[in-house]
Amino acid sequence: MNTISLLAATGQDSLMQTPETQREIFEFVLDDTLLTLSFVSNIALAGLTILFIVAMARGVTDPRAKLIIVATMLISVVSISSYTGLMSGLTLSFVEMPTGHPLAGDEVLTMWGRYLTWAFSTPFILIVLGMIAGSNLTKITTTVAMTIAMCVTGLAAALTTSSYLMRWWWFVLSTSFFLVIVYVIMVDWSRESERTGTADLFNTLKILTVVGWFGYPVLWALGVEGFALLEVWMTSWGYSVLDIITKYIVTVLIVLYAVNEPDTITADADYGSTLRGVGVPADD
Repeated sequence: MNTISLLAATGQDSLMQTPETQREIFEFVLDDTLLTLSFVSNIALAGLTILFIVAMARGVTDPRAKLIIVATMLISVVSISSYTGLMSGLTLSFVEMPTGHPLAGDEVLTMWGRYLTWAFSTPFILIVLGMIAGSNLTKITTTVAMTIAMCVTGLAAALTTSSYLMRWWWFVLSTSFFLVIVYVIMVDWSRESERTGTADLFNTLKILTVVGWFGYPVLWALGVEGFALLEVWMTSWGYSVLDIITKYIVTVLIVLYAVNEPDTITADADYGSTLRGVGVPADD
């Protein structure tokens, strides 16, 4: 009887150490104040950003400016949904690290919901950046496809448990897609923004975006999913701060520019823009 009780107690301790159910993971998050704050802060900021956009965009009439603003708002719509998933434990899991990993054999909290955030929000960032630069639909579509591939292979790197080497191979693939996106932003779109007259704004946006985005693979490598030099809450806060810079700060700058409906974003012939000499359609 004592042996059975001991086994039961050991099993209970193991369960508490490695939560398995969604409720247990949710309680695990709540017990870690710093981890919780990294999620809650972004939920609050995403909500405030949405309200800011709605308030600022009420007087916008040009259809292309509206498209830019709506695409920008969807960045925060995705973020508030995704961070709620993380906070609730819905998009968190404990994954056992493979042989060769510094935490081999241990089950580590993996925030795979962040990859969903990036897979759905990053395309909107690229759509907006491409439109502000005055790029064409082909280049914008290409960067969107590349960013989805980047996020999916990044998710594979985080969830692969069969081999430590394979985790890093997925990471290399993800990084290669990322570098293609960086090239388009830094070279092609920078050149096009000079032609369309949006270089001042675009240069600010590209610096915030590209520099911030380089932080994500660095955090992955240093965090528990890579070399395990950072604790989970440190990695989470790192991602959250980068999200604040590359999403909400960038969003505010874009909206403040677009609501003035400058000619540089309303006179192009693509994406439902207002052409010179053509009246603006009345609102419904």
